[in-house]
Amino acid sequence: MMTAKQRFLTALDCGVPDRLPVTTHHVMPYFLCKYMNGISNDEFFDYFGLDPIRWVSSEAPDPSRGQRYGPEQEEPKAWFGGRWKARHIETDTWRVEVQEITGQQYPMVRYRFLTPRGTLSMTLQFNEYTSWLIERPIKNARDIDLLGAFLPAPRCDVEGVNRAADEYGERGLVRSNIPTFEVFGQPGCWQDAACLVGIERLILATYDDPAWVHELLGILMRRKLAFIETMAGARFDLLELGGGDASSTVISPRLFDRFVAPYDSQLIAAAHAAGQRIVYHTCGGMMPILENIVAMGPDAIETLTPPAMGGDVDLAEARRRLDNRVCFIGGFDQFHYFTGCTEAETRAAVRRCFAEAGAKGGYILCPSDHFFDADPALIKAYADEAKQCRYD
Repeated sequence: MMTAKQRFLTALDCGVPDRLPVTTHHVMPYFLCKYMNGISNDEFFDYFGLDPIRWVSSEAPDPSRGQRYGPEQEEPKAWFGGRWKARHIETDTWRVEVQEITGQQYPMVRYRFLTPRGTLSMTLQFNEYTSWLIERPIKNARDIDLLGAFLPAPRCDVEGVNRAADEYGERGLVRSNIPTFEVFGQPGCWQDAACLVGIERLILATYDDPAWVHELLGILMRRKLAFIETMAGARFDLLELGGGDASSTVISPRLFDRFVAPYDSQLIAAAHAAGQRIVYHTCGGMMPILENIVAMGPDAIETLTPPAMGGDVDLAEARRRLDNRVCFIGGFDQFHYFTGCTEAETRAAVRRCFAEAGAKGGYILCPSDHFFDADPALIKAYADEAKQCRYD
């Protein structure tokens, strides 16, 4: 009988654990508040009998680069209906101001990034489910010069990560992500750029001004590499890279090869040199770029979103093409099998995933990204059936 951590790590190494590992991605506060009386993440995993994951925040100021925490500033936390105090990483040449904009349908916050050569601003809105950008910081082409000159590259808080890993012990997996742009972004270079610029504008720029796109991607990559170089000795089990804006339902394989792989592959190599595992997260289409993703060298791929949820992944075909070269995480249709069906149908969906992707090991059963509304009885059936999926 393996511990949950041993089970996860065996699967991540493409091995065969004692049974199918079963978990979820981020546990959404909306679900915990609406359906579970506001229990904690750890209580969620215990209640449903899932293999636990703890997400650990690891970014901290690097005093050797003149960084410090700025003053605490109040920000709304719409999904809890409360507020929190946020502290942003600042330098003498990069300061962050936070302004709440009242009188809106949804809570709205504007962030201003002040530098000696100009100011960038971005505005977010929130509801009980999520947050979204209504103003992007890169409005003019040369705004990226401010990022290149002044955007701080945080360090990894190795001691804090290891304290969290010691506390979690064999209970489960310790996960985090490669840093995003502060406040709002995604771990991959292309995906972070899409948040800063807007995906439509970014795609058009790959044709109209590809040199500018490469310049922006290089700025973001160097910041992420500077963080990765401080990660040696941090006892993460898995780090997320990527994001949905590089999926094949958003960009072509040609754009992936020109603007995604050259940058994210360097991050993966650097993470491996620092002793870290990487999962490449692609929420959307993956089938035309499966081999392209794996060629970058990640240890695992997710989310393997099925067609019924807007993706395109055929688990059996993906496993046939990739064999056991990489661990699979995801593939379960939470939209149709966590709501509006019978427990027997949920159990059958679990068995299909196991048969198509997990028979040789190297598979972690997980919903295809987040879920918000779900029937707790169906989550119970999902977890219970997965724990009965064992290897010959």
